[in-house]
Amino acid sequence: MLQVAVLKENTAAVLAALAKRHYPTAEADVQAVLDLDQRRRELQTGHDQAQAEANELARQIGGLMKSGQKAEAETLKARTAELKQQTKAHSEELADTEKQLQQLLYKLPNLPHASVPEGRGADDNEVVREWGQKPELAADAKPHWDLIEQYDIIDFALGNKITGAGFPVYKDKGARLQRALINFFLDEARAAGYIEVQPPILINEASGYGTGQLPDKEGQMYHATADDLYLIPTAEVPITNLYRDDIIATDRLPIRNSGYTPCFRREAGSWGAHVRGLNRLHQFDKVEIVHITQPENSYAALDGMVAHIEGLLQKLELPYRVLRLCGGDMGFTSALTFDLEVWSAAQQRWLEVSSASNFETYQANRLKLRYRPEDGGKTQLLHTLNGSALALPRIVAALLENNQTPEGIRLPEVLHSYCGFAMIGG
Repeated sequence: MLQVAVLKENTAAVLAALAKRHYPTAEADVQAVLDLDQRRRELQTGHDQAQAEANELARQIGGLMKSGQKAEAETLKARTAELKQQTKAHSEELADTEKQLQQLLYKLPNLPHASVPEGRGADDNEVVREWGQKPELAADAKPHWDLIEQYDIIDFALGNKITGAGFPVYKDKGARLQRALINFFLDEARAAGYIEVQPPILINEASGYGTGQLPDKEGQMYHATADDLYLIPTAEVPITNLYRDDIIATDRLPIRNSGYTPCFRREAGSWGAHVRGLNRLHQFDKVEIVHITQPENSYAALDGMVAHIEGLLQKLELPYRVLRLCGGDMGFTSALTFDLEVWSAAQQRWLEVSSASNFETYQANRLKLRYRPEDGGKTQLLHTLNGSALALPRIVAALLENNQTPEGIRLPEVLHSYCGFAMIGG
């Protein structure tokens, strides 16, 4: 979440940044934060003054009792009782004010980086670069939902029978391809210096608030209400929360983790041809990379993460493009996001397969994730970053569509040893 000091000291700049996001109630919400913070400070001052006076009176009462001045001591005791009631009232109102302030800060999205382009939606995103040649398919080329049925490698009907729509069953070479891609992505992350972790796929409420899924995306997460736990929408959540409430020594920085997990998203309101087949699922597999570093290093780290993701797509021989998201299309917690999209030859459209984001101090402030400078000065908030490297469903869709031949689906060479086969069908 945003820091109150930033809102207070740079109010005009904050409002301009929130306007780039098209955040509708920015002025009212920021002013409400400033008003609550002022009230919080007044209450804290009143509480501290009453507490200090009570402590001084307690010292005086002891002296008066020792000297036999009981009447004077009783007068001070009465004043002490009044002060006790004051501090109690101050404490209760202070706690309520701090809670209101916290909830209002949770509502405010992150401030976009200066390089974020203006715009309201996906059509306004900036194409940074493209790579690869789009394949030319035969006139009778099939979309992936027909190919998976033809080769019997993914079964949506069985998934629907077991669970519901959006929960496919992977079979035979489809299951092996899933496992191959996961292992390939994890091996590439390890080679790039990321430390692999295997986190839980259920999180508590504190973890959801820590990385910003709560309260913003509460309706998009599956909630196990009996235990008040949430199924994760991405491995970013548990991996980043490994460091919640930590003060990291500088010799441990940067922290670079990778992890594979299934991901769960309700995707409420999703419908239409663009979500057919593997294009949008409620459960899918993904390898995530997470980077935690000092503020001065975070944008170089983001560039490195994007380069790593591009390397994976190049090895998979998938044409792709990199987009810089505009203010109106960015995620709630991000300061700068690059999306990577692969070309789906049969569908004749781009499919998002990765987002890489720098959250700057937004998550770290929620997480109380800090580091102590080498000079031993005051602790500072770290910057957190994450990226999909990669999400599997649309990668599989593009691999199937782009590599279809009359003989079968030819897989890129980098996957042959991981799969144990070079072709599906044929």
